[in-house]
Amino acid sequence: MFTASEISSAIFELRNEQQQTILSRFFKTGYGEYGYGDKFLGLKVPQTRQIVAMARRQVPFSEIETLLHSEWHEIRLCGFLLLVEEMQSSLPSKKNNATEAAMRRAEIVEFYLRHARQANNWDLVDLTCPKILGTWLCHPLADGSMPDTQILDRLADSDNLWEQRIAIVTNWTLIRHDRYDDTFRISDKLLSHPHDLIHKAIGWMLREVGKRNPQALENYLESRFNKMHRTTLRYAIEKMNAPQRSYWLNRK
Repeated sequence: MFTASEISSAIFELRNEQQQTILSRFFKTGYGEYGYGDKFLGLKVPQTRQIVAMARRQVPFSEIETLLHSEWHEIRLCGFLLLVEEMQSSLPSKKNNATEAAMRRAEIVEFYLRHARQANNWDLVDLTCPKILGTWLCHPLADGSMPDTQILDRLADSDNLWEQRIAIVTNWTLIRHDRYDDTFRISDKLLSHPHDLIHKAIGWMLREVGKRNPQALENYLESRFNKMHRTTLRYAIEKMNAPQRSYWLNRK
């Protein structure tokens, strides 16, 4: 078993002051910016993943909770990625009892949602919610029923930017299972959102729908493009050919 202190020490050993400055600027930590107050040690994501690989499935929730409440971005990321590993180990398989695995997935999601606001930058959201909450939504509960996707609506209705981004980016996993209705519903809820990080996230998810089902995307755009922020539209149509992109942009 690994403790939060041991994991934090391993991360601190990789501290890079030059990279620290670069990351602080990239993730907008200045006054008035979305990442204001976030602190970086200067690790690159593969370095954090190496520590996760060393400790995966050997860190209890109580220690992960300590990681998630760290003031350091990379330590929080490590905690969330450890939850991703827990979810992966609880997927249906021949070696896992189906009921026990389903109960474990529910436990992981409940813990994740309880600490969701600690995912307070876009990378912490994007690297984890599809693989934790999205994975949970795509597999049966212990009673054999499917999870209720209304959790996405509750997150979208939150007053917290990061929970709102979780609500839309989680759909990446559902889209990969050819489930698009939730993406469209949550997009509708957030189309008028004032923040650029939500505009981009909606457009990104719509683009993912279009990669699998171009007609579904076009049908959605036809009834919504006038309500979209231009950034959302640009992201949504990014994989279309040039004439198609011009068609939609010229109508905006």
